[in-house]
Amino acid sequence: MALAQIGVTGLAVMGRNLARNFARNGFTVAVHNRSPQKMQSLIEEHGDEGDFIGSESLEDFVASLERPRKVVIMVQAGAATDAVIDSLVPLLETGDIVIDAGNAHYPDTRRREAALKELGLHFVGAGVSGGEEGALLGPSIMPGGPAESYETLGPILEKIAAQVDGVPCCTHVGPDGAGHFVKMVHNGIEYADMQLIGEAYQLLRDGLSLSPAEIGEIFAQWNEGDLESFLIEITAEVLGQVDARTGKPLVDVIVDQAGQKGTGRWTVQNALDLGVPVTGIAEATFARAISSQVAQREAARDVLSASTSDWHINNREGFIEDVRLALYASKVVAYAQGFDQIQAASEQYGWDIDRGAMARIWRGGCIIRARFLNRITEAYERDGELASLLVDPYFADAVSEGVGAWRRIVSMAALTGVPTPAFSSSLAYYDALRSERLPAALIQGQRDFFGAHTYKRVDAEGTFHTLWSGDRSEVEA
Repeated sequence: MALAQIGVTGLAVMGRNLARNFARNGFTVAVHNRSPQKMQSLIEEHGDEGDFIGSESLEDFVASLERPRKVVIMVQAGAATDAVIDSLVPLLETGDIVIDAGNAHYPDTRRREAALKELGLHFVGAGVSGGEEGALLGPSIMPGGPAESYETLGPILEKIAAQVDGVPCCTHVGPDGAGHFVKMVHNGIEYADMQLIGEAYQLLRDGLSLSPAEIGEIFAQWNEGDLESFLIEITAEVLGQVDARTGKPLVDVIVDQAGQKGTGRWTVQNALDLGVPVTGIAEATFARAISSQVAQREAARDVLSASTSDWHINNREGFIEDVRLALYASKVVAYAQGFDQIQAASEQYGWDIDRGAMARIWRGGCIIRARFLNRITEAYERDGELASLLVDPYFADAVSEGVGAWRRIVSMAALTGVPTPAFSSSLAYYDALRSERLPAALIQGQRDFFGAHTYKRVDAEGTFHTLWSGDRSEVEA
C-alpha cells in the first residue's frame, strides 16, 4: 500500500482545510480524528480533491506514513496538544517529525521540543495564519524547530503556503519556540491594526456623522493606496453589510464587546518580560478588555462628566485625509514595536531571526497581509540591523509627512471625548523616541531617594547615590 507523505490529526475546520490543501497540492495525506466521523466525512466530501488515507486508530494513522513520519497536530492548544503528543510518541521512531500547527504559547513549544529531542524526535512549532480560508487556499506559515527537520518538511509547507511574486510565505524562523513566538507577535500586531481601524471608523462616524456604509466606501478607497490590506478590505465589507432581521447596519446590532483568545495578552506579557515597549499592542489589548467591562461602563456612563467640545470640521475631505495619515503613522508604530520585540526575543533565546524574512512571509496568506509589508521587507534588506523601523528613510519620511495630521486627530479626539488609546499611545511613543531628554531622569532621582537605587551621570562614568537622609552629598555606589 502506498504511504502518505504527511499526516494530519485533528480535523476541526483548520485541520480539515490544511489536509485538503496538502491533498490539492499533490501530497498523499493521512488523516485521523479522535471521533472517526470527522475523518470519514472529510474523505466522503472531499476525496476527489486528492489522495487521502483515513485511519480510525492512531496506530494505523502512524503506520500509514512514510519515514521520516511527518505528523501535523491540529487540536486545541494546551492540555489537548500534550495529550496527543503523549499518545503519539510511543508510536514514533528516531527522526520522525511532530508539527504543532496550533496557536501554542511559545514556552510550551520550547518545553515540548526539548522533551522530544531527548527521545530522538523532531518537534516543530509552526505558526499558521490566514484563518479557515488561508488554511485551505494558502496560509502564511512560520515553522520553528530544528533546521534539520525543515530540510524534509520545508518543501511540503512551502508548496501549500500562500505565494507572493513567486515566493512562498513560509520560511524556517529559528530553533525551538521561534515559530510560535513570531506567530504570537503577528497576532499582537493584528490586535493593534484592528484597534486602529476601529478608532479611525469611530472618528469618521462621530466627526462627520457618516453612516457605516459611507465609511465603508472611504475604507474601500483607502484600500487602493498605501493602506491596502486584508483588514482594510474586510472592514469596508463589514461596514457595508445590512442586518437582514432589522434592516440596520450590521455593525450597529453587534454588541460592542470584543473577545480575545490570549495571543495579544501573551504578546504584552512577554514584552514586559523583555523590557520592550509595545504600547500600541498593549492599548489595543486593554481596549478589548475595557469593552467587555460591562458593569463598570454602565456604572460610569451616567456619573462621569465629559466636559467635551463640539465637533467643528470645516473641511470634510481634509479631515478624512488626516484620519488616513494618522492611521498609517500609528500602523507603522505598531509594526516597529512588534519587530523590536521579535529582535529582543531573538537575542534573548539565540534564535537569529531574520526580520526581513518575517515581513516577506507575512505579505500573503495571513490576516495582516498588506502592501505595507513590501516596504518593511525592503527596509530590512537595506539594513538588517535597523535599530527601529521608524528610522528607515522610507518610514521616517512617511511618518513625518503625516505627523501634523496625527497630532490634529489625537487632539481633536481628546477634546471631543472620543477614546483613541492606540492612536494616542502610538503618538506618545513616537515623541518619546525623538525626545532628547525624558523625565526618566527625575524617576531615577526619586528611586534613589526612597530606595537607594543609584543613578548615572551625563558628565562622568560610574554609578552614584545621593545621601538623601544625610548631608545630601553624592557618593560613588
